[in-house]
Amino acid sequence: MIITTGRLDDPEVVGLLRLHLAAMHVHSPPGTVHALDLAALKHPDVSFFTAWEGGDLLGCGALRRLAVDHGEIKSMRTAPQHVRKGVAAGLLRHMIKVARQRAYLRLSLETGSGDAFQGAVALYEKFGFVRGEAFGGYVASGFNQFFHLPLQAVGADGTVSG
Repeated sequence: MIITTGRLDDPEVVGLLRLHLAAMHVHSPPGTVHALDLAALKHPDVSFFTAWEGGDLLGCGALRRLAVDHGEIKSMRTAPQHVRKGVAAGLLRHMIKVARQRAYLRLSLETGSGDAFQGAVALYEKFGFVRGEAFGGYVASGFNQFFHLPLQAVGADGTVSG
């Protein structure tokens, strides 16, 4: 699996993002979808990653800068034909590494509840994310849930603090 930055102009990537947004709307109550659309993913505070094997798009994810020391995981989606092959874990591992390189002290994410979100929640918990408070302007509801992962800061020289 090769993980690259960008490629938001690739038709396959655009299709996967459309699938992601549509699924979020199907499995979420009205007004509770916080997935980023294509325009929002192009914001300078967002780094968008895609995973590939040969010419096949495996999945995508984004890392949004909330503050100098705080990032948010967004837009995680595995292409349907590559589910349960470790794609999401590979993307999440990559984004955690990037967050550490940027000296983020915490990564957070917001996700939904119910059967459609159980796989994602299990993945985040496997990586050490723990349930916590709302962040970044989100308003807690009976549907959404929030997870946080404390990180050690890695300096430009490779030294670890925290």
